[in-house]
Amino acid sequence: MRARTPLSRRLRTVPLLYVATVLAWTASPVIVAVSLLIDLVRWISRRRPFMAVRLTAFLLAYLTAEAVGVGRLFIGWVVSGWGRDPERLRSNAFAIQKWWAGFVFGAVRRIFSLDVRAAGLRAIEDPPFILLSRHASIVDNLLPSHFVSRPHDIHVRYVMKDELVVDPALDIAGNRLPNHFVRRGAGEGDRESAAIRRVAATMGHTEAVLIYPEGTRFTPEKRERALAILERRRPDLHSRASRWSHVLPPRLAGTLALLEGTDADVVILSHRGLDGFARVADIWRGAMVGHRVDVRFERVARSGIPGTRSGRAEWLYDRWEEIDRWVGDGA
Repeated sequence: MRARTPLSRRLRTVPLLYVATVLAWTASPVIVAVSLLIDLVRWISRRRPFMAVRLTAFLLAYLTAEAVGVGRLFIGWVVSGWGRDPERLRSNAFAIQKWWAGFVFGAVRRIFSLDVRAAGLRAIEDPPFILLSRHASIVDNLLPSHFVSRPHDIHVRYVMKDELVVDPALDIAGNRLPNHFVRRGAGEGDRESAAIRRVAATMGHTEAVLIYPEGTRFTPEKRERALAILERRRPDLHSRASRWSHVLPPRLAGTLALLEGTDADVVILSHRGLDGFARVADIWRGAMVGHRVDVRFERVARSGIPGTRSGRAEWLYDRWEEIDRWVGDGA
C-alpha cells in the first residue's frame, strides 16, 4: 500500500536503500567468505552450484544499480530546474530506466551464466504497439527495456502493480514517466480500467505500452488460487485454463482496457528458461544456473483481433494457450 504522499514514502525508502547499500559493501568481504564456505559445503555434500556467492553478487549489483539510479534521478531533477522542465525530467528518467535495466539484466546474465536467445525481433521495430508479456520471474521485468527500449529507443509505458513503489528507483522514475501503477482492491475496478485506457489513448508514435495480463508471477500455488477464482467468475474460461501447466489465466480487465484505448497492433512477449527465478527456493537450488533462455516476440495486426469484449477475451486465452504449449515444448 502506498504511503500518504510520495514524499513521505521516499523519506523512508531512499535512506533505507543507501544504508543497506553502504552496509552491504562494507560487510562484503565477510559475506563473500561466509558464502564461499556455505557453497563449498553444499558442493561437497550435494554437488549443488555455488549459489550463496552468486546471490551475494546479485544483491550487491542490485543495490548498486538502485543507489546510482536514485542519485542520477536526483541530479536529473536538479538540472531540469528543480523539476520545472517536465520534458527534460522525463527524458532523463527514460535514459536512467534504460541504463538501470541494462545493468541489472547484464549482471543477471553473467552471474547466473544465462544463454539468452531472442526470436522475432522485427515485430518490435515499428511502434506504437501494445506489449503483452508472460510473467514468470523477477527477471522478465527487464526484458522489455533490454530488447525494446535500448536498441530501438522506444519509450515503453508500464502498467504495473502499485506495490512496486517500495522500490525507490522504480518509484521515482516510474512516476516521472507516463506509466500507471494499478491499485487493486474493492471499488477500484472501473477507475483503474479508465486510467489504463488513458495510458493507451495518449501513447505517442514512438511508444509502446506494456502489461502483464497474468497480473503476478507464475507459481503452482498462484495457479491454483487463480483457477479457483476463475471457476467462480468465468466458468466458461476456467475449463480452458485448467489444462495449462506453465502460465496463469490472464486477468481480462487491464488488457481489454488497453485494447479499448488504442487501435495499435499487439506484440506478444513469450519466454522460457527464467522460471527458476520465481521463488527463493528455486534460486537456492540452482535451478537457473547455466540455463538457456528463449525470448520470442510475435506481432498481431489489429485487424486480426476481434472487436467485441467477449471475442477479445477468447482471443487472449487463445494466445496464452499457445504460450503454455510453447513453454511446455521447451521444458
